[in-house]
Amino acid sequence: MERIIQITAGKGPAECSWVVAQVLKLFLAAAREKGYYPSILHREKGIQNGTIQSVTLRLIGDNTTAFLATWLGTIQWVGTSTFRKYHKRKNWFIGVFELKLTQYTQVDDRDIVFKTMRSTGPGGQHVNKVNSAVRAIHNPTGVQVVAMDSRSQHQNKKLAITRLKEKINEVNISQLKERITDQWENHLNLQRGNPVRVFKGTDFKHEKTPKSYKQKRHKLKNDLKKQSWH
Repeated sequence: MERIIQITAGKGPAECSWVVAQVLKLFLAAAREKGYYPSILHREKGIQNGTIQSVTLRLIGDNTTAFLATWLGTIQWVGTSTFRKYHKRKNWFIGVFELKLTQYTQVDDRDIVFKTMRSTGPGGQHVNKVNSAVRAIHNPTGVQVVAMDSRSQHQNKKLAITRLKEKINEVNISQLKERITDQWENHLNLQRGNPVRVFKGTDFKHEKTPKSYKQKRHKLKNDLKKQSWH
């Protein structure tokens, strides 16, 4: 199963972008430890070195719902800014969201059609006498590329497949960027309450996530019931 995840600082300052970079490292490590296959699709660098304003990931694996439940939402970092020495703010927030994509093209080699033709590139008369160039066409999308780098038709076919997949991936990334723009409300609606994870200090130590008001109230009711029974 494939899931598309966005980790974003929203319109937050450099400190939030630094938190995104730290969370990205932890998220990738945790996902790989669970046996998932995460990959970065798009990354927007922050203003300061080592910071990331927003990053979009693809997560592939079975039973990812329980894993993502501990990441999706608001993440809080409690710490002192290293970019602004005298800044008094101690709490910084970022968001982790899932992007629901209706279209995302994955290339199946069976959907690729090949046409051979004479190469028009450099190489002299020997190149032009044989149909060594290859045009690869992806039937579902109509995307096509040409490879004529080699005198070998077999090598050009391999190059064409690689280039076709790269080109379709570029289309996918473009669609993702548009989707991210449509999801800009994620950047604007970072809820400061009830974070799913809390980190503290420059070593980014994971703190026990505080219980929400509803959880606390539910626990209080249960405690009162237990007392009434006794």
